[in-house]
Amino acid sequence: MVGATKIAQVMGGERVLGRRIRSTAELIDRVTAGLPAAALESCVERVVPDRGERSRALYRVVPKATLARSRRRLGAHASERVARLARLIATAELVWGDTDDAHEWLRRPHPELNGASPLEAATTELGALEAESVLWKLAHGIPA
Repeated sequence: MVGATKIAQVMGGERVLGRRIRSTAELIDRVTAGLPAAALESCVERVVPDRGERSRALYRVVPKATLARSRRRLGAHASERVARLARLIATAELVWGDTDDAHEWLRRPHPELNGASPLEAATTELGALEAESVLWKLAHGIPA
């Protein structure tokens, strides 16, 4: 499992989250209190180079209307979706060992995910878990 510090870094770290995250408990508290909308933007900008595709990726995680209502702080449910996405990104970067390769993998359709990209799969908890399972199989040399 990827550590809370790395997940927080993917969400923009101290600059976005307002404090340094050192433990899973601190990350849980921050997510429960509601993440800044900028945490989602940080995740998506990290992985999606195309500006037009970024908007679509943002709204797959948190609907446009929810983002508009949230302004600066997301609700607990939307914050959990952002944390899930950040966890998947952090895991991909760890497994691939190269951010460019990891981000490429996250954007590409994958047969183990019914042809969805890992980013698309991460719109649900079960999809994110399946994408992480594929990553860990890659990390351990287990055929998918």
